[in-house]
Amino acid sequence: MSPTAAPHHVHPAVGGAADLLRGARHAVALTGAGISTPSGIPDFRSAGVGLWERFDPMAVASLTRFRYDPEAFFVFLQPLAAQIMSAAPNAAHRALAELEQAGRLAGVITQNIDQLHQRAGSRCVLEVHGNVRRATCIACYVEFDARSYLQEFVEHGTVPRCAACGGVLKPNVILFGEELPRATFDQARTWCAAADVLLVVGSSLEVTPVSLLPQVAIDAGARLIIINREPTYLDQRAQAVFREDLVEVLPELTAEVLRG
Repeated sequence: MSPTAAPHHVHPAVGGAADLLRGARHAVALTGAGISTPSGIPDFRSAGVGLWERFDPMAVASLTRFRYDPEAFFVFLQPLAAQIMSAAPNAAHRALAELEQAGRLAGVITQNIDQLHQRAGSRCVLEVHGNVRRATCIACYVEFDARSYLQEFVEHGTVPRCAACGGVLKPNVILFGEELPRATFDQARTWCAAADVLLVVGSSLEVTPVSLLPQVAIDAGARLIIINREPTYLDQRAQAVFREDLVEVLPELTAEVLRG
């Protein structure tokens, strides 16, 4: 440092969390809707603004209702799909990608379907609630790349249909009453069981079974860092908890990790 350079200051809690990540052999991140709300994608459960404040999830986003009335699901999905397509990764997404590229993060387990982690540069991503990139026909079960169908749907409201049989295409996202993709979730459990640090970002840990993954990590001896506006059931078990804006905290934490 030159004589005229200002000294570097970091919040003690950030410094402590950075030490945990620097010392980790297998750090894993678990992200929820809160990491994507700064990119303009609404979450589902926040009081007053969550989508489930305005919609009955069982009426618009359950597997049973989809099979009987897919049009109602697509009416609900259209504005959300438009927001996902227009969204860009934010500083928190990019920070996790930087940690992975620097070898400080093994990968990201996400509840989000928007693929913003991949667009930010993350390569090892487990999408435990699926994504909008692929779609499957509910009649003949042929799977398609959904991107061209999604564009047509967002622009014109056209319900996507199978080119093979004409059946309705269901986006490969997990609806209420539908099991999580077994192989993906099993891999997420394996990652957590092997983790020595788990970084929870933008999740209130309310949706099972994903909310149980941090307990898998803790039971295996992992340290826990939580960055989320709302409290979680594991705050008392965490070594570091941040309730500040994750778009500010996570880049600061990442910079401190990479500085060391």
